[in-house]
Amino acid sequence: MKIFDFLARDAICASLRASSREEVLMELVEPLAAANYRIDRDRLIQILIDRENLGTTAIGGGIAIPHGTFNGLDRLMGSFGRSLEGVDFNSMDSKPAYLFFLLVAPKNSAGEHLKALARISRLFRDPILKRTLQQAQTAGEIQNLLEEADLRLP
Repeated sequence: MKIFDFLARDAICASLRASSREEVLMELVEPLAAANYRIDRDRLIQILIDRENLGTTAIGGGIAIPHGTFNGLDRLMGSFGRSLEGVDFNSMDSKPAYLFFLLVAPKNSAGEHLKALARISRLFRDPILKRTLQQAQTAGEIQNLLEEADLRLP
């Protein structure tokens, strides 16, 4: 499984406007809802907020991987966003998150969902990738950086 198997190229936002956790989720859901008529935007946002209320998906180091499952999807879907200012996402290290990878999975796809989460987590262990993603100027640059890093992963 590769990142761009579920991350749509037009679902990359180089500059999120959000200043809160909920606003980040809203911005990241937009391209997914636009690409799939089965997604009820407001319902998905609520599912993601409910998941965050169970425990943060901000893993520290400026990274958050909000995720959830949604009835009616036939495949994994993802979006990526970068905040230049950082957003308080209740991170484990109490620092703002700058890089966000949203993953939404069909209800009955636990194995695939976990594989995707593991791949995203491995991708963001690379401090050079995190730094270059934060410095990228455009969504196209972010896409290229993610594709190159993904190819290096086993």
